[in-house]
Amino acid sequence: MERPLKMVCRNVWKLYGPDPAAFLRANPAPTNEQLREVGMIGAVRAADVQIGEGEIFVIMGLSGSGKSTLVRCLSRLIEPTGGEILFDGEDLLAMSEQELIQLRRKKIGMVFQNFALLPHLTVLQNVAFPLDVQGVPRATREARAHEMIETVGLKGRENYFPRQLSGGQQQRVGIARSLVVEPEIWFLDEPFSALDPLIRREMQDEFLRLQGLLKKTIVFITHDFDEAIRLADRIAVMKDGRIVQTATPEELVMNPATDYVAEFTHHIPRGKVLSLRSIMSPGTGDGPYAGDLKSTDRVADVADRIEAADHPHRVLDDSGTPIGTVDGRAVIDVLIGRRTSE
Repeated sequence: MERPLKMVCRNVWKLYGPDPAAFLRANPAPTNEQLREVGMIGAVRAADVQIGEGEIFVIMGLSGSGKSTLVRCLSRLIEPTGGEILFDGEDLLAMSEQELIQLRRKKIGMVFQNFALLPHLTVLQNVAFPLDVQGVPRATREARAHEMIETVGLKGRENYFPRQLSGGQQQRVGIARSLVVEPEIWFLDEPFSALDPLIRREMQDEFLRLQGLLKKTIVFITHDFDEAIRLADRIAVMKDGRIVQTATPEELVMNPATDYVAEFTHHIPRGKVLSLRSIMSPGTGDGPYAGDLKSTDRVADVADRIEAADHPHRVLDDSGTPIGTVDGRAVIDVLIGRRTSE
């Protein structure tokens, strides 16, 4: 089922240089050569994005690709040079400063690579801080903060100071603080990139657990394709300020639109990306069956179970209706690279 749209941006530009707004009005679709001629830098160029309600939308690219600039444009932390940004159908670029402040306080959550915790405040006080700014009574804000601290797995550390926490625990505090206002959309800009690999994996697990509970609309920035395919419903790949392809992880790997996207995806084991829907045999027949699996299950996650079975597994869609079967041979084809397309 198609998701209702939470945020839409159309033809968004962010230019740096002398009088960029006037330049863009005179040159609505400037080429690289035109930008270079006038000493203009195109940090974001003609970006089009549609983000569905409850979706994890990942924006990825190498350093300097424009991904962080784009997410700051989407939240108007920086002003776009041109284009249109809609949030629940409202024109974000037409909002006053006061309207923006209220939007950020009540409907937008943000987490950045730098945890930015207040060192003189306890965990409880840090998490409750956004509600304190809103003027929420102390008992109410602390009750809400306690709830979020428990949600992110830090119960018992309410009175710790940031210096007494590990990097992963500090990031959990940042996540709890961003969620305490119950945001409708959640922006995360490389939130785990400063963490050690093991802690980073744990935080990804925690992130997916939280999303399973809270069903937020999420815009997640990363330069790590492994992280992107693990977390994303859809991915937008950026290069030189432009979005070069937007697709599901599966579509990106199987049908890259450019050589740049193909280079990003070529090292990813297909079993980590392909779902059972893409390798199953349609129809179910009469059995016998070893069990049921979801069509959205990744091949690598269920490969051992399928290969160990004497009979095929049925594949079920989101409503629980059988739509196909999968056996060990189909899994082996993927894992050894014999099957390269649907």
